[in-house]
Amino acid sequence: MSDAPNREPDRAIRSERPEESGDPWTRLPSMTPATPSAASPTKPARAGGPPAASGAGIPARAPGRVRPLVGPAAAGPFPPGGRTVAPSPLDPGASLDPHGIHRTLREEFPLTYDPLLRAWVLSRYADVAAALTDERFTHGHRPGDPPCARAHVDVDVGALRAVTERTAHVLARRIAERSQADLVADFCHWLPAGTVAAAVGVPYRDMMRLVRGRAAGALAGECGGQIAVREKALASFLGNVLADPDQVAALRDAPVGLVARAWTESLRRDPPVQIAVRRTSAEVPVSGGVVPAGASVALLVGSAGRDPERFREPDRFDPFRDDPGQLTYGAGFCPAVLLAGLEAEYALRALFTAMPRLRLADGFRPTFTGLITRAPRSLIVRPGG
Repeated sequence: MSDAPNREPDRAIRSERPEESGDPWTRLPSMTPATPSAASPTKPARAGGPPAASGAGIPARAPGRVRPLVGPAAAGPFPPGGRTVAPSPLDPGASLDPHGIHRTLREEFPLTYDPLLRAWVLSRYADVAAALTDERFTHGHRPGDPPCARAHVDVDVGALRAVTERTAHVLARRIAERSQADLVADFCHWLPAGTVAAAVGVPYRDMMRLVRGRAAGALAGECGGQIAVREKALASFLGNVLADPDQVAALRDAPVGLVARAWTESLRRDPPVQIAVRRTSAEVPVSGGVVPAGASVALLVGSAGRDPERFREPDRFDPFRDDPGQLTYGAGFCPAVLLAGLEAEYALRALFTAMPRLRLADGFRPTFTGLITRAPRSLIVRPGG
């Protein structure tokens, strides 16, 4: 990370390359550092409020730490030891462990401009949750939000439940006799695609070729690409459950309600989409300052889910918590949201039915990786215990 002051480029954000395909509600900017433009004079601070954010930096909350400023004020004064630059969610090492960076951003830089993302960054739960539904933040699509929910009609919930259950049990039986298996490659990669394929009548042999295109769209419209997101969400869910023998025991024959709570808890602690990008249509006051109008804003969903101001013991996976919540999906009806929950429920039931002694392989612990979307890349298990 450079020690040069962070500057917002003059040109608009470009949505050139997502980290992965299949992430329809996150439009990502280029990861190439922007070339800073000539600094323009900063606006004066508003009386009784935070400094104007149109090009102006936002002071950090912590005493003795100063957020780099854009424009003439960048010359100083600064405390002994110089200026402090906010970390980036794209800094080296963030793919394996973003949580330290997220913690620093929440505590010291609740509003900062990131040259790598070419966006203002929000990291606190209250700000991220509001931005995902506030009409002043535009150009976003999240399954389950009102515009999405209104687009889906004539969905046969019973039929989706039936095909999800059947597909999960078929996949589980295929790996039950193995001495060792990788649940990501052999189960999570196939269940979301197989469910959609069965629902729209795509032959099994053509499933992976067609289900990510027209076949998926026939079921979920804009949410068809959510198959890849559901794969990651399912891998994280199974990883969280299997990593703790107590959770395995609690969820092996759990009622639907408890499985649903565990699913919500996994989406909170390890959301498949870590960063969502929106654009403001007007100035928006947030923690630490004001987001200017017409700005690209990176919402750190992964950071929000571990905000201790919102969640007790936020790093702990606890299906029984009394302060549940998640930001991956909205609360409205959507086939992608429905299928994700059904896949989590029937994945557990099918795996534990076909493999009552299922456990992680000796010495294996799930490793979560990814910057924009995030999940374990493998889940090595012993089907026979």
